[in-house]
Amino acid sequence: MTSSAALTAAPEQVQRIVANQHHNPFEVLGSHLVEVEGKAQWVVRAYLPDADAAWVVHPEVRSQYAMTSAHHPNFFECYIDAEDLGANYLLKVKYGDHEQVIRDPYAFKTPLISDYDIHLFGEGNHHRIYEKMGAHGVEIDGVAGVYFAVWAPSARSVSVIGDFNFWDGRKHQMRRIGGGIWDLFVPDLKTGTKYKYEIKNSEGHLYNKSDPYGYQQEVRPDTASIVADLSYDWQDDDWLAQRRQQDPQTQPVSVYEVHLGSWLHTSADQPPADGSPVVRVSQKPEGRFLTYRELADKLIPYVKEMGYTHIEVLPVAEHPFDGSWGYQVAGHFAPTSRFGSPQDFMYFVDQCHQHDIGVLVDWVPGHFPKDSHGLAFFDGSHLYEHADPRKGEHKEWGTLVFNYARHEVRNFLVANALFWFDKYHIDGIRVDAVASMLYLDYDREDGQWVPNHFGGNENLEAVDFLRQLNYLIFGYYPGALSIAEESTAWPNVSRPTYIGGLGFNLKWNMGWMHDMLGYFSQDPVYRRYHQNSITFSIWYAFSENFMLALSHDEVVHGKGSLWQKMPGDDWQKLANLRALYAYMFTHPGKKTLFMGMEFGQTQEWNAWLDLSWDLLNQAPHKQLRQFVADLNGVYKQEPALYTDDFSTDGFEWIDCNDADNSVVSFLRRAKDSDDFVVTVCNFTPQPLYDYWVGVPEPGYYAELINSDAACYGGSGQGNQGGQSTHRWDNPRWPNALSLTLPPLGVVVFKLKAADASS
Repeated sequence: MTSSAALTAAPEQVQRIVANQHHNPFEVLGSHLVEVEGKAQWVVRAYLPDADAAWVVHPEVRSQYAMTSAHHPNFFECYIDAEDLGANYLLKVKYGDHEQVIRDPYAFKTPLISDYDIHLFGEGNHHRIYEKMGAHGVEIDGVAGVYFAVWAPSARSVSVIGDFNFWDGRKHQMRRIGGGIWDLFVPDLKTGTKYKYEIKNSEGHLYNKSDPYGYQQEVRPDTASIVADLSYDWQDDDWLAQRRQQDPQTQPVSVYEVHLGSWLHTSADQPPADGSPVVRVSQKPEGRFLTYRELADKLIPYVKEMGYTHIEVLPVAEHPFDGSWGYQVAGHFAPTSRFGSPQDFMYFVDQCHQHDIGVLVDWVPGHFPKDSHGLAFFDGSHLYEHADPRKGEHKEWGTLVFNYARHEVRNFLVANALFWFDKYHIDGIRVDAVASMLYLDYDREDGQWVPNHFGGNENLEAVDFLRQLNYLIFGYYPGALSIAEESTAWPNVSRPTYIGGLGFNLKWNMGWMHDMLGYFSQDPVYRRYHQNSITFSIWYAFSENFMLALSHDEVVHGKGSLWQKMPGDDWQKLANLRALYAYMFTHPGKKTLFMGMEFGQTQEWNAWLDLSWDLLNQAPHKQLRQFVADLNGVYKQEPALYTDDFSTDGFEWIDCNDADNSVVSFLRRAKDSDDFVVTVCNFTPQPLYDYWVGVPEPGYYAELINSDAACYGGSGQGNQGGQSTHRWDNPRWPNALSLTLPPLGVVVFKLKAADASS
């Protein structure tokens, strides 16, 4: 029965709830066991904006108790005999002529984040914090709902808002627990619920923010987070088990770099067969994006046919602006909804693995956009970014820099990288813009940056973060790849952390890329004066574990496509491309080619349009694509081309000094084997006949691939499939091949039959 005792909520407490200024509404709202006149009773309080009346309903005996409002017309409370109240009482609420029965979120008092979770997070070592923060479907005391938790230490108050409460921050006020974390369990919410956090700072200003740990977001331009379930029936156990046993540094790694939003579109009039919503290309309204599942059906067979070992996707984390290509991330834990649901992206990765293709994801821990719904000024303070713009802003990019000195920020980023391996089974990350993280004066003039405490320009906190990141990736996920896009001479980028390295296992070779494109853009008549450009990379090739990359950055912003960079007529342009690719695939280092390069895209990449697939109706471009496929095949079948990329044992010049003919020749050797291949490159359009090239052993050498073969659009000059050696009066190379070197051609040979008489 309802007690007639005086209501217990103090007016000032009620006012704090009504004004949404209470750091712990559980102290006031919900059910509380009290003693009234020596008798134990429950007092139940509820703040119900816009309600006219309310009752507490016993869920079992169906008794109901009228609530009264004393201090505020929408603040209700009542007393109930202790033995009468069930564990999960209900509230019946009257709004005008409408009545609604709901569960009281403040009846569920126990946080799901433990003190130990908070401790680990505070020191930056909670590697699975994404399972605690964010929005998670759970069951408490037999009641299903969603548990929300967000880090906002400078907030005066935080509410979760969404469709379920008409985006009204008064209705679901959160509680501050340790470490500046706010939490609330909202019963009866389901997967698919849209939500944000309404954050009030100390000055009373409101910010509506997407969930930093949210698993899904709306399709741009909408920005709400979506409660998502990441369950999926994976079928890639064999792939993951095999990956754990392999060292990728001794495996073939040939990467097809893809921007999923522009590889291929389809008509907006053709809805996806899987029922996914149509998402139009923002600057191409008549076209729509392919879904992750459609990409699995179209992209994976293409990549498989082309012989690549991995697909690298430009950032797939949610981003508001299509024109950023994904590099301005606003939803770090959410695969972009442009292409479908989280399960759809899981399906894409799963299908890649079932077709023996690894998946790499571009990952962006260096900066984030200033969008109002994102991380910027998140809780009314510079929470994720530095307050000092000399540290906290990339002015050229218009973005903000993460504060790596803050443990919780570092934890956010480390856990985010591990999350993609854990929940989406990716095989590696390519870390974007590492140089911008390492140097405090990156792209800054004097006076626009702050030295570290030793007076230097090194960002010591970023260094510690990267070392922690890579140490954990390889500890949790042996066989994975962590690749640095790092363009400076910072030492030991791809060396282990225990010897002072940054811990990556690969680094993009930006110097090789620059030298190659500079060399190949020269008219061949002048290449004799630039022989050093083609050979210089070997001087430092083994100082790091390099990946040779011809990436999206080289074919955009007015730089033109690779085809446009090549000199000469159309035939020479394509011959130059074949020579460039053949030199790349036989040079030490793993390989990355951006989409469209494989068939000689003639225009620079446009993120709003399809690749120029119609070029494949022209024989020369179709033949170039076949050459790249065959080149991948040779690369994967020859251990000498991939097992020893990172030591001098795997490479030897035969002759790098023939600048007059613009010819180089070299050996690649397999690790722990006598296996080797011979590569000879002629970078002029003049064929060379009876050109002698020294080889280690006498015998018959088969021609594995010839970039000038007629089937690839070349002139068809070559060596009849192979050549036998001749004795040669050369102290280093007593045996030699007398070769025809085709114009702008690269030929690769392998000893097939040794000369037993030697």
